[in-house]
Amino acid sequence: MGVEIERKFLVCGDGWKALGQGVQLRQGYLSSVPERTVRVRIEGESAMLTIKGISSGATRSEWEYPIPLADAEAFLNTLCERPLIEKKRYRIPFEGMVWEVDEFFGENAGLVVAEIELAAEDQPFSRPDWIGEEVTHDRHYFNSSLIRNPYSTW
Repeated sequence: MGVEIERKFLVCGDGWKALGQGVQLRQGYLSSVPERTVRVRIEGESAMLTIKGISSGATRSEWEYPIPLADAEAFLNTLCERPLIEKKRYRIPFEGMVWEVDEFFGENAGLVVAEIELAAEDQPFSRPDWIGEEVTHDRHYFNSSLIRNPYSTW
């Protein structure tokens, strides 16, 4: 079983944009219930199917499988819940760690969050000056929640 330990934060300002190059992501959910999410994601020319369990703190079970790009397109176009998640992801190295900053578009335009994956929930890490309030435990900021309650409706 795979495990993901991830903390999520709001982003302040836009100085972070100069620190990394972004890649377009398009993703949708075959299941978005908190107990189990099943996500299809296209990033560039590759596609993944991801299954996640319910969160316990900043930890949850996670399995990822590469799938054919054509299958991912079909899932996104015909089976996934709406709206789809459209975002640009920036991977920004900082003091030995990599921050993933997601700039959302479409119905979630204006939302920018940063995530950091850890080896343990209590692992220490440094925060860049553009990291703001922690929202790890706020379900509003889960991508699977943004399809039911898009940022534009807040």
